[in-house]
Amino acid sequence: MSPAPAIRLLALFLALFALPGCTRDLLEAADAGDVRAQYELGSAYAAGDRVPLNLVEAARWFGKAAGNGHIEAQFYLGLAYSRGEGVPEDHAEAVRWYRRAAEQGHTDAQFNLAYAYAHGRGVPKDANAAKKWLRKSEGRKGVEDPD
Repeated sequence: MSPAPAIRLLALFLALFALPGCTRDLLEAADAGDVRAQYELGSAYAAGDRVPLNLVEAARWFGKAAGNGHIEAQFYLGLAYSRGEGVPEDHAEAVRWYRRAAEQGHTDAQFNLAYAYAHGRGVPKDANAAKKWLRKSEGRKGVEDPD
């Protein structure tokens, strides 16, 4: 076994040993590829719920879930890149994740995509694209600046 897998295995063992039972089960499921568990673990790390607050781990687990098609994780990963929380601030990468969620009907992602086009954050300013995504986001419940 090369050093990298051995280190990963040791880190997983230590994490499992230190976590409460329900979180341990969640980590095992997430590590086994359960998309919902990956999202929930990202949410737990983002909020410091049952695990220590850790935005790097939150972004890592949101990234795994987002890459596996979890819409809410795609939105939160976009927020992480937009704000530089747990990942380097990168507005183009934020737009990439907002777009993936927005195209699947996520209204907050649609609003943040509209904001990006209106302000040229990660994409060139484009009033028509901003209006298009703003119209699509009209079902949103609240207004929050994505940054």
